[in-house]
Amino acid sequence: MSLESIGRELAGTIHLDHGIGVRAVDRKWYAVFTVPQNEKSVVKHLDLREIEAFLPTYETVRVWKNRQRVRTVLPLFPTYLFVRINSRERVKVLQSPGVLQIVGNGKEAVPLPDSEVELLRCGLSGQQIEPYRELVVGEKVRIKSGMMQGIQGTLVRKTNSIRFVLSLGLINQHAAMEVDPEMLEPAPA
Repeated sequence: MSLESIGRELAGTIHLDHGIGVRAVDRKWYAVFTVPQNEKSVVKHLDLREIEAFLPTYETVRVWKNRQRVRTVLPLFPTYLFVRINSRERVKVLQSPGVLQIVGNGKEAVPLPDSEVELLRCGLSGQQIEPYRELVVGEKVRIKSGMMQGIQGTLVRKTNSIRFVLSLGLINQHAAMEVDPEMLEPAPA
């Protein structure tokens, strides 16, 4: 074999490896609809299949019939979790036990904006977050500074604190968190 033919073979190999790298960059966040109360086990199955999965949770105190108070960690959006995949990894997700479907418009899966998922992933550290079921029509606002800059939501009040409600329209779920009023500005129409 000549050095030239070895070089061509290596160039082909390098090109194939480059393609794998491009697929990793092509990954987008999708919402996954699961069997009720199986979100945590689905995340474990996806992890075994080397699929990046994220299950936002919150901590709450439940009082049992015997008046015992127990701290529990529950999914923020029951029956939903998020996966970061490319088109070739869809099958791995759909074949995982407990997965019902990848959320979409009926014809295809629809990716979520990276900023919304990153807010849930990174913005939760140090923030108290909880599900928000009763979405009240209020003023649309946008976070104007910090790591959550540009995220839009609804302004609501709970007692004396100001709460920012992030709405994930694709899965019709909402989450509320306390924010500093100085960080908010009216959202553009």
